[in-house]
Amino acid sequence: MKEIVFLVEESQDGGYFARAVNQSIITQANTIEELKPMISDAVRCHFDETEMPELIHMHVTREETFAL
Repeated sequence: MKEIVFLVEESQDGGYFARAVNQSIITQANTIEELKPMISDAVRCHFDETEMPELIHMHVTREETFAL
């Protein structure tokens, strides 16, 4: 596996959580910058060296509601 994609969303309680696409990896942090090393650690724990992805993509989504 060369790449892994994480969907990143803002938590309703504050902070962010990240969920890997097609893998059972979830992590969270207070800021996007804090989330990056948390994702790296989670990926390292999930894969052995022979299967370790080379790239991590973060797809950051944000939901916004506004009145007309």
